[in-house]
Amino acid sequence: MPPITAGAVMPYFPKNLKERVMEKPSLEVVRGTLDVLILKTLSWGAMHGYAISQSILRQTDEALLVEEGALYPALYRMEARDWLEAEWGLSENNRRAKYYRLTPDGRRRLREEMKTWTHYAEAVGKVLGATAKPRWAKS
Repeated sequence: MPPITAGAVMPYFPKNLKERVMEKPSLEVVRGTLDVLILKTLSWGAMHGYAISQSILRQTDEALLVEEGALYPALYRMEARDWLEAEWGLSENNRRAKYYRLTPDGRRRLREEMKTWTHYAEAVGKVLGATAKPRWAKS
């Protein structure tokens, strides 16, 4: 598998508990990550936008908040690529909501993205898990 190119967006991790309490939690999502998070979330079944956002928030122990300004453009983009299909329905509180579900192309895309992210996580893990300076590195 070819090397994965990482973007320039860096996550925000508070240095201490006081900073975490005082700051709005904000882990910026690396470009491309949002799509795979949405696809995986929808692999469990159809959901409306707010439910997708809340599911990601809960699944990540409130580390990732997907705001509307990022979520809906991603949903529209994925729908245009035929990874998702949508239909109108009623939400749990009887409000009209657009429900999204994966298409066969979306399931295929999810499998591809999961392989890529697994490879990426393993590569990053090798660097972060290093306990000694690499032998090939010059002093």
